[in-house]
Amino acid sequence: MLTAVLSGPLAAPATDGDACTIEAQLDGRQTVESARYRVAYRTQPERIVVGEHFALELTVCPHGRTPQPDTVRVDAQMPEHRHGMNYKATITSQGDGRYRAEGLLFHMPGRWVFIFDVRAAGQTDRVTASFQLE
Repeated sequence: MLTAVLSGPLAAPATDGDACTIEAQLDGRQTVESARYRVAYRTQPERIVVGEHFALELTVCPHGRTPQPDTVRVDAQMPEHRHGMNYKATITSQGDGRYRAEGLLFHMPGRWVFIFDVRAAGQTDRVTASFQLE
């Protein structure tokens, strides 16, 4: 499994103006949640083309008193074909819990699953989102 990893000190906790909810409502981001985190994301460009690199813009927000993540990982797989991507993405922090994963590429059409692993305080929360590429 090829994985992009971001480590090190991250942004301060989100305030009551929950950035994930606000961004999901304002710009069409998709939102997935675990017990401890909410991840809002969108692809750049919006339309993914087979064989062309794309990026993910994402926001990771902890629920309640959950700590900020120590690491964030992004990957994608095709469960029906039992393989992942052929490229390893890189993630950079954009501040305030926002990240950009670049260098993703889907090399064939079909159902892909984005995998977001958020690790903090010795625990990893995994959230997934299905994506159909025509």
